[in-house]
Amino acid sequence: MFKRIFWVGLGFGLGVIAVSKAQAYVKANTPDAARQFLLGPDQDNVTVRTLAGLFDEFNTARKAREHELNERYSKDVH
Repeated sequence: MFKRIFWVGLGFGLGVIAVSKAQAYVKANTPDAARQFLLGPDQDNVTVRTLAGLFDEFNTARKAREHELNERYSKDVH
């Protein structure tokens, strides 16, 4: 169990490092037009925008599934 937690944590950490290094490389070695195409006009907040988008997408899917389950099972109760 602890080995799995260790390896998952290590993989997550290495993934975060790889993504941040890749973003730094893209920022340093690409022309401004290409950076704006890849990262958008607000290049300093790419990570925050990505996480916000993932969170919003998760909440939308969660609410849709919750509504579906409420519709299915609330009919059986009444």
